[in-house]
Amino acid sequence: MAEERLLLLKNIRTPGYKGDLKAYQAAGGYTALSKALGMKQADLVELVKASGLRGRGGAGFPTGMKWSFMAKNTGKPSYLICNADESEPGTFKDHLLMMQDPHQFIEGMIISCYALDCHHGYIYVRGESQYAIKNLQAAIDAAYKAKFLGKKVAGKDYELDLTIHPGAGAYICGEETALLDSLEGKRGQPRFKPPFPAVAGYNGCPTSVNNVETLTFVPWIVNNGAEAFKAIGTPNNSGTHLVSISGHVNKPGVYEIEMGVPLRTIIEQFAGGVRNGKKLKAVIPGGCSAPILRANEIDLPYDFDSLAKAGTMMGSSAIMVFDEDTDIVELAYRTIKFFNHESCGQCTPCREGTNWLKSMIRDFIDGQGDEALMQRVQRVAGNLIGTTICAFGDATGGPMRTFVQKFPEEFRRHIALSKAS
Repeated sequence: MAEERLLLLKNIRTPGYKGDLKAYQAAGGYTALSKALGMKQADLVELVKASGLRGRGGAGFPTGMKWSFMAKNTGKPSYLICNADESEPGTFKDHLLMMQDPHQFIEGMIISCYALDCHHGYIYVRGESQYAIKNLQAAIDAAYKAKFLGKKVAGKDYELDLTIHPGAGAYICGEETALLDSLEGKRGQPRFKPPFPAVAGYNGCPTSVNNVETLTFVPWIVNNGAEAFKAIGTPNNSGTHLVSISGHVNKPGVYEIEMGVPLRTIIEQFAGGVRNGKKLKAVIPGGCSAPILRANEIDLPYDFDSLAKAGTMMGSSAIMVFDEDTDIVELAYRTIKFFNHESCGQCTPCREGTNWLKSMIRDFIDGQGDEALMQRVQRVAGNLIGTTICAFGDATGGPMRTFVQKFPEEFRRHIALSKAS
């Protein structure tokens, strides 16, 4: 029987753990900060690079490498921005960390800011997450009172302030440059790159944007070493990851799983299998922007590289499970309605293409679809891929194209129903 590998959720899984400063320190919290402040900043960056930690926000880019790209000796301040927007449908792991163990995340943010010679960090949180914002602010206030933030962090000659910035709830602000524009008080729209944020990010200064889960791993890596982290998981996919699993399963929730555990094991053992004794029809393995898998395609390791090889992605580790009664055409329509609503409108293929796709999928539901329309859906979806400033076009086009490719019989069933009526 597979079991969780607890690195980040160890405290949360401990009965009676309250998540306040006293409880976190009793569990060994902030010891990594003291250790990190005794290290050279460049050595911390190399430590994270050697650990193989990849970003847990969706792209899976190596964190230490991203940090090493930060421009140095520019005469400008450096910034670390935490993307706590968590806007990908099906994802709720970062929210759990902010609600139930905020100091672990804050310690990771402080260490990471120190590594990047950053003296003011920002946490960009989804504005609707009011309870998480209040909980996080209370933890930050406690950290200031305990001298883990402020003029002399942990008594060392290092100054740091952390500020929470509530966003307006736009999906596109999960894209790092759109997030930066929003943080600067502008409309949240992706920027042309180059320049990249590591050179000219927040207010034109060197900036790194990392998500909550990524930063929360840093204290564990500092305390246990790069090799210990790298020993967990599969090659090029180090450590554990938090999986948000939802849909037609018996035990939805957040699980901490070692990289490389089979997707089928996650669904059947951790999440208790498909509910009500139904058969599995489909799985979206990494949030709505990940191409869908059929039930016979889930016998593969759940890590960044294995899923990419299978033509989909791990994304934000949000697994959505659908049983035999699911209407895939209805699922496709709900998906494209979301993406059409959340398009920032800056790029024509995305702005117009998502609206066309929504209209075409609606035609199947209204009994007006045919074989030619199935081909047109794939063609329009394909035209979104690689044609937009950010990855939104790919995140929309990839899933919409695979709905038709993987489940043509579902669309043909709607065609048959319209002919019979």
